[in-house]
Amino acid sequence: MGDITVYRARKVITMDTGRPFAEAVAVMDGRVLSTGTLETMKPWLDRNPHRIDDTFRDKIIMPGFIDPHTHFAFSAGYLALHYIGPIDSPGPNGINPGLPTRADVMNKLREVDRADSDPTAPLIAWGLDPAAQGGHLDRDELDQISTTRPIWVISYAPHFVYLNSPALDHAAVPNNTNVHGVQRYPDGRLNGVFVELEAGRIALGALRAEIAARGGEDGMRRMGDIAHKAGVTTTAEMIFGKGDFEAEWKLYSKVVSEQTYPLRMGLVSLEMSLHASHGSKAADFLVDAMKRSSDKLFFHGVKFLSDGSFPAMSLRLNFPGYLDGSNGLRNDVPWDELHERMLPFWKKGIAVHCHANGDEAVDASLNALAKLQEIQPRFDHRFTLEHYCISTPDQARRLKALGGLASVNNYFVHYRSQLHSEQGFGPDRSEAVARLGSLEREGVVFALHSDYSLVLVPLHPLTAAWIAVNRIALDGKTVLAPGERIGVERALRAITIDAAYVLGMEQKIGSLEPGKMADFVILDQDPYEVNPANLKDIGIWGTVLGGQVQPA
Repeated sequence: MGDITVYRARKVITMDTGRPFAEAVAVMDGRVLSTGTLETMKPWLDRNPHRIDDTFRDKIIMPGFIDPHTHFAFSAGYLALHYIGPIDSPGPNGINPGLPTRADVMNKLREVDRADSDPTAPLIAWGLDPAAQGGHLDRDELDQISTTRPIWVISYAPHFVYLNSPALDHAAVPNNTNVHGVQRYPDGRLNGVFVELEAGRIALGALRAEIAARGGEDGMRRMGDIAHKAGVTTTAEMIFGKGDFEAEWKLYSKVVSEQTYPLRMGLVSLEMSLHASHGSKAADFLVDAMKRSSDKLFFHGVKFLSDGSFPAMSLRLNFPGYLDGSNGLRNDVPWDELHERMLPFWKKGIAVHCHANGDEAVDASLNALAKLQEIQPRFDHRFTLEHYCISTPDQARRLKALGGLASVNNYFVHYRSQLHSEQGFGPDRSEAVARLGSLEREGVVFALHSDYSLVLVPLHPLTAAWIAVNRIALDGKTVLAPGERIGVERALRAITIDAAYVLGMEQKIGSLEPGKMADFVILDQDPYEVNPANLKDIGIWGTVLGGQVQPA
């Protein structure tokens, strides 16, 4: 056995419900040895070399935060593009200022166009928020910027891509294409709008690799630094293999495996890409790939998509649909075939994660889960609905009955509910986004996630917890759907042990128990003692990963 380091603290929050609090945590060989007091640890300390570390004597130690749904490689690439979003956003050269209005967006695109002396060089911009910046762009509007330079604009949640005429020529999109998600003007012309992944793949083509390359290793390290400063010690890439599976593995393996990299990383593979590359053998391929896993970089599950985006307003709703009478888009697999595509993974015991933002998509995803249970009943299958933004109380009950989980983006309650009351979804659904109270009442295990950085929210689990507890709107005063609030304890579980459960890692991380990884976040204040209205403002000193102290 190795030497023991005992970290004393003002308080240790273990997230072990039987032994919830302690005064110290002992670490050996990168794992938790014991929690308690110096007195209770004497049987260990009397038998082994040890040292007492008082670095955190006036701090709060709790399990490292877990954000189980992020997009590091592609986010790093997007963050390196010309930024046109409405809020300040980090980039390779510092903070990019937000552009509040549509006029600001068009002026920025003109500025970038003028700055490039080659009138045919591509211009790729990212960050448009149609709800906040005056609606969608289109081909004719972008042609006003340039009719010689190909221009691609990607929405902040990259479910929409907008092309001007030269970009359409570059992408070689046939005028008579019938690909799902390729939009047209009323006269039948392509309008340059491409919605969701199948259409987006055509719109971007080879640019996808270029965008990813702009992030690269340095971008991955920048993303790791952002997460580390928020107290995150584990996250999960939720569209792994979207581009080149082996190239992405090489990138993640190199960077995450670095001793100084401050995070563990789960890899959840995108099924549509696996299906395109491996067809009926996709599940076999993934089972084999999972053998590469380590404690720091591990494969977990497969991801399907059933609809579009909440912020980009492409999700699918039941009656009465959108304010304008329209609806969003279904994604790449027809809903009545969804369970058939899931079945090979289900039979091999691979956890299925299904992106479902709107209540109609939640119904479709639950229908698929019900069919899987009819074909081959399973306990503890960890089928997880991702995002779970617009739902109903009865859907929470059905999710529980089918044994499913939820990984919820509840940031939208604060950052976007009031906006979408007027834009897209109407007041009732926008107010009741992220029904955590309903999930809690039905006994569904759920986690909170950011989807960073492909949505307009920060990667900051304490902010997610603050929103879950308070449900305060962006105006700073309105409480949205007060019956969907949860308590501090449940909110903290959703960013620690319950998030670990969603990733199938609850035996290794998520709480401070003997044998688990010594992954901590170090806080300046006790989240149980501060006013719940101030949860998000608790200072984060840094983290400990596998026993290695990493100040922020």
